[in-house]
Amino acid sequence: MNFDLNDDQKAIQALAREFAQAEVKPRAEQMDRDEAFPYDLVAKMTELGFMGLPFPEKYGGAGADTVSYALTVMEIARADASTAITMAAHVSLGATPFYLFGTEEQKQKYLVPLAAGKMLWGFGLTEPNAGSDAGNTQTRAQLRDGKWVINGTKAFITNSGTDLTGGTTITAATGKRADGKPEISNIIVPQNAPGFTRSKKYKKMGWRASDTRELAFVDCEVPEENLLGERGNGLKQFLQVLDGGRISVAALSIGLALGAYDEALAYAKERQAFGKPISKFQAIQFKLVDMLGEIEHAKLMILKAAWEKDNGRDFAQTASFAKLYAAEVSRRVVNEAVQIHGGYGFMDEYPVSRMYRDQKINEIGEGTNEVQRLVLARMMGL
Repeated sequence: MNFDLNDDQKAIQALAREFAQAEVKPRAEQMDRDEAFPYDLVAKMTELGFMGLPFPEKYGGAGADTVSYALTVMEIARADASTAITMAAHVSLGATPFYLFGTEEQKQKYLVPLAAGKMLWGFGLTEPNAGSDAGNTQTRAQLRDGKWVINGTKAFITNSGTDLTGGTTITAATGKRADGKPEISNIIVPQNAPGFTRSKKYKKMGWRASDTRELAFVDCEVPEENLLGERGNGLKQFLQVLDGGRISVAALSIGLALGAYDEALAYAKERQAFGKPISKFQAIQFKLVDMLGEIEHAKLMILKAAWEKDNGRDFAQTASFAKLYAAEVSRRVVNEAVQIHGGYGFMDEYPVSRMYRDQKINEIGEGTNEVQRLVLARMMGL
């Protein structure tokens, strides 16, 4: 097996690292404190090609592979998780459904400006009573006189209310199947659709500089051609999108862990106790060794899932394992980073405090750890 990155992958990783360390990291604390969406950083990521990284050039993308995309998310998350999730959700959840399931007309209308970073897009699966139980979609869409009339609510939707947001693609029950279960379809809802409203930004524990909102649909009308993919295949399509999304969330988790490791290592070399740096004490050395060892292990799982996807293999199980393990590694590493900082780790002036808050959602979003284990158990034939 060859674990070397090719020249293109190395170049993209280096570009992402330079951008993240020079432009994102110095502002992360202030953005978190102000809960300020980073419009200028999104513009810069657009300029660098990150907002359309894995999409073909004919649709305005950079034509990069999934390995390059995962490395980019990792480097940005190493500096700031809020900026990383803005990019990752845009690519994996906002734009990807159009690439996978859109007609050529829909790709030209939506994917091209999304890949070019001219607008953001939301992914509306979760509802107040339909998170892990994604099939329990309560949002309804009825076809009347050539229009979908939508009623319902979506919750925790990233990139759904910024000044750049063009709309959200949602799941909705559009009828009943032959077996009596809801027929779930995907519907494109532009931001200016009548009857579509967005709440104020949530007050969140972490990812404070990212945009997350609740969406409401009251007799919201969109044209019949706004159906994305085949009618009745909505849940299957969105779950397919989530398979790829787990690679990016896993990369985000490990990027965050790397950032925490960086901070802990630097602090341990500077902090003096009993007449010498605390990095000279075996207890601290063991923590740092274990932190980096787990990070490297998780990185291999993530890059393997990305490689499988790039080579047309079935990557769903590997991606689920990578997401589950990376989320738990992130928690353990950030917790140890705070511990190494001692009392200063409890202070918001130190980055590890923000990272401690940011990491928790990695065990919840894109399938909770518990759901990941259920999914994996089924894949294993249990």
